[in-house]
Amino acid sequence: MTAERVLVVPRSVALAGGPWHGVRGAGVGELVEAVRHHGVFLPRAEVEGDPSVKQVIPYLVLRDGTDYFLMRRTRAGGDARLHDLWTIGIGGHVNPGDGDLAGGLAREWAEEVVAGFTPPFTPVGLLNDDTNDVGAVHLGVVCVADAAGRPVVIRETTKLSGSFAPPPRVCDVRDRLETWSRLAFDFLEGPEPAGGA
Repeated sequence: MTAERVLVVPRSVALAGGPWHGVRGAGVGELVEAVRHHGVFLPRAEVEGDPSVKQVIPYLVLRDGTDYFLMRRTRAGGDARLHDLWTIGIGGHVNPGDGDLAGGLAREWAEEVVAGFTPPFTPVGLLNDDTNDVGAVHLGVVCVADAAGRPVVIRETTKLSGSFAPPPRVCDVRDRLETWSRLAFDFLEGPEPAGGA
């Protein structure tokens, strides 16, 4: 079995205007274009500890109108750091067989949920969090999609549970959201999250 190879871009390209923290809407199209020109696939084991490159992660927030597809990770998942945390994000590394960001996200969609459709994925922001070792080597491309009333269920029910929830319900668990989900939720809800502070 060969080692996993993941899509990366140089930090100087990913953060061309300088580092920031959180999600920003500006520059999404430019980054997607930069990934086409400067992205390469490198062994994941080599880049996990290398902040000179950013592993590009398409990160989907699925909505149904104003509701969010809110998921909770179980203790059966492989990464103990994520046990019992909540998430609104579907996504992961892009591999050579995916072709591009959209291909990687389509694969993650098929792996993580059961749905009778594949929605269009609309990039809305870039997510950066250099405050920890994991965030320092990853860059999220935040996408949104709308289920439009169509059913969606978790595929790996031993690792996750989930259903659509209104913004106030997401606010209730905000402090237990994974960092990327918290940043994405705050960005999408604006400066005053729905349901109060």
